[in-house]
Amino acid sequence: MIVGGGLNALGIVRSLAARGIPMILVAAGSGPACHSRHPRHHVVSATEGEALIAALKSIAATLPARPVLFLTEEKSVTSVSERRQEVVADYLITLPDEAKLASLMHKEGFQQLAIGCGSPVPAAVRLQRESDLERLCALRFPCVLKPAFKHYGYGDRFKKAYVVASVAEAAERYREIAPVLADLIVQEWIEGDDSEIYFCLQYVAADQRTVASFVGRKLRSWPPRIGGTASCISAPECHDELSDMTSIFFRQVGFVGMGSMEYKRDSRDGRFYMVEPTVGRTDFQQEVATVNGVNIPFAAYCVETGAALPSWQYLQPPKIWRDPVVDRWSAEEQGSASALPAADIVDAYWRANDPMPWCALIWERVRGRCQVLLSGRR
Repeated sequence: MIVGGGLNALGIVRSLAARGIPMILVAAGSGPACHSRHPRHHVVSATEGEALIAALKSIAATLPARPVLFLTEEKSVTSVSERRQEVVADYLITLPDEAKLASLMHKEGFQQLAIGCGSPVPAAVRLQRESDLERLCALRFPCVLKPAFKHYGYGDRFKKAYVVASVAEAAERYREIAPVLADLIVQEWIEGDDSEIYFCLQYVAADQRTVASFVGRKLRSWPPRIGGTASCISAPECHDELSDMTSIFFRQVGFVGMGSMEYKRDSRDGRFYMVEPTVGRTDFQQEVATVNGVNIPFAAYCVETGAALPSWQYLQPPKIWRDPVVDRWSAEEQGSASALPAADIVDAYWRANDPMPWCALIWERVRGRCQVLLSGRR
């Protein structure tokens, strides 16, 4: 059972389809995963709250066994965690305890856990009210300002994050955002290009064994410097260091289940610093691991169902996973400075055996351009 309709969910669908696993996709709207031929589709009004829980209960009542549950959105993780006693009666899913999960999902909570574990994190200040702005003087600028937790009202109006050059700029930006979301965090900026952003994707069993681990790095982000992944590639040369750092931190804080950690290598000292975790769900670029030989969703499925785990190894040469839309925007804005390395490129939408997500994307782009042309004639 996969909850969500975005590229994240599409990556899980295709990872499990490659192993012949039957699936049901629970989604609202018409994201790319909703066009895949592989799963059975179930439409819901929302992938959170009572609408989601009711749908999960209803579907489970029709199934002969408890399916493995995969989540792809933070709002779904929160809803399932809050109602976990009801959900785990019908589904197989491993989560840390509710309080620990909530702490890891909040940037200030993660910051304090990382500091307590002695993990390398840049200095940060939490802003919740006007008086907190005085604390900004303790930071070294430039800094990055971002929401302390996933907030969809914030996402509708503001960028994922903002680079601020001074206390005054940070204060001005905070006052602009505070009426929508007053809980923000300001973190010291780590110098380096987008290609210095790394991530470690993992699945951790209930007994805290690291079942599968994959290290990759971004190539381009959108928006550049502060955005989400536009294209990425495997980074086996950093596997031992970042996999160990991630496993040690997860073990120290008692995290289990699906998760990942983002890192950035500081160009000033060459050290890796933890930026933020993703917990309880798969990461946006999860499929990059599968196309490079490490099928983490299938590993999770095997652990949850008691099936035998296959062995994993990075494929060589490495392959680039790319969201073609935002990657093109990023390339156009940055020019030749962000050229991709020579490698085979896997399109996040296109597969010869599952073409409809790509066809739907092309149709939306054609329709959008036609609407622009028609509006220009009026």
